[in-house]
Amino acid sequence: MGQGDSTSVQGAAAFGKAMAVLQAVADAPDPVSVAEIARATGLPRPTAHRIVAALAAEGMVFETPRGGAFGLGPRLMALAGRAWDRFELRHLAAAELAGLRDATGETVHLAVRSGAEMIVVDKLESPQAVRMASRIGTRMPLHSSSVGKAWMAALAPAEAAALLPRLDLVAMTPHTLTTLPALQAEIDRIRARGYATDAEENETDIWCYGAAIAAPGGGAIGCVSVSIPKYRAATDDPDRYTGPLLACCRRIAALVADGVR
Repeated sequence: MGQGDSTSVQGAAAFGKAMAVLQAVADAPDPVSVAEIARATGLPRPTAHRIVAALAAEGMVFETPRGGAFGLGPRLMALAGRAWDRFELRHLAAAELAGLRDATGETVHLAVRSGAEMIVVDKLESPQAVRMASRIGTRMPLHSSSVGKAWMAALAPAEAAALLPRLDLVAMTPHTLTTLPALQAEIDRIRARGYATDAEENETDIWCYGAAIAAPGGGAIGCVSVSIPKYRAATDDPDRYTGPLLACCRRIAALVADGVR
């Protein structure tokens, strides 16, 4: 390995630590101290302190007025806002997602795959009083979320079968599918009917229906879900949600295909 390669690896390691610190700050529900960041990332406290100071100097994190605690900074927020605004799928889907929210009266999410998770890239709140705690940037495991299972069902069967054993089937709730046979059978059912359910599998008291947005070349470019508090979910009448959901995904897929041509 030459000197240039060594420098590149060292730079990548430093960048990875900075990203771990940013992720820890982003994942925390409230501003966090350097000690809390060190515990969350596994970094030595002096290292965490040095990285936080560098990020603060660049506006990527900021110290709260009470001191000693850090949140995401204004520069990072500005960069994130530009990224979301320029995310083409989000733009293409905006009107259709609004129509789905209005048709169902429930919260709608647009999500794309990120490794073994789905990440929410857009969210339209339900107009009703009780709403979802999720936000743009929320990550959900493939195996426990309706969008994740819908995404896997959109894969070619052989590709999905190869992916499943690599997933960490953590029990997010007592209802999560945590065995390969159960998850494979569920993927087969989703593929046959065209939509996925999350029957309190990712979060207790929340019921979701998810469907894939077909990519022009096969598979899925993203997924859409309708999320409902269990107490008002018409679980005996899934067509109330899945009909508008599937129509929404078909229309978004058509818009994507038009853009590709």
